[in-house]
Amino acid sequence: MPALLLVVFLVELAVHLVNTIGASSINNLLWTLYLMLPTETSKNSRQRQKLQSEYLKVRRDLNATSSQDEFAKWAKLRRQHDKLMEQLEKMSTSGGRSKELVFVHEEGRDARFADQVPTETSHDATKTKFDSTVGVVRWSLTRGLKIVLPLWYSRQPMFWLPKGWFPYYVEWILSFPRAPLGSISIVSWQMACTGVIMLVSDTITAVLGLILGARLQAREKPVKAAAPKEEGKAQAKKDS
Repeated sequence: MPALLLVVFLVELAVHLVNTIGASSINNLLWTLYLMLPTETSKNSRQRQKLQSEYLKVRRDLNATSSQDEFAKWAKLRRQHDKLMEQLEKMSTSGGRSKELVFVHEEGRDARFADQVPTETSHDATKTKFDSTVGVVRWSLTRGLKIVLPLWYSRQPMFWLPKGWFPYYVEWILSFPRAPLGSISIVSWQMACTGVIMLVSDTITAVLGLILGARLQAREKPVKAAAPKEEGKAQAKKDS
């Protein structure tokens, strides 16, 4: 039974952490950790980032080069640009779906060209699938267990109250819905765990807020104290 008490507490703690940190933040953290592993996805991701960085650099140089005044340099950059663009398109999984990046026409130069850049890649598809899988696992281990455990152990007492210490209606409420009378049901234990976790969380937040506020005030005091001294020096100079 102590194991079940601990499991219920950990589930409630996990639910609170997910609600506090946010599901998207957790997904991004797990995705970052996943990319650190020696997998094909992480290799493709690093290659994609490298290609995008090179493409943006070449594109900036190309936009800054006049096709009339520096045609040889412009042609070389355009070939590099097209080659990188072709490599990025090969990594695309969206087929013809693309968007245009139209550059502003500058006076005295040729009109800027429009590049077709893929909006979706295999990296994005893998990230979407990863988020979906993590979401299912996270829900199963938090919300799912929070629903299943009370149904499965509804008749199981978590622990027993001292006999005769509480009136009948209190024992009935604490044993709700189907635990033996005089015991603590799993539903009551869940509510108690949630209350304690919320109380501790609010206390930690308040203490941290007081500490940070005290530090900010301590930093502002020397600045405020230095201001009258400077004003006094300025007034002394005027008097002299």
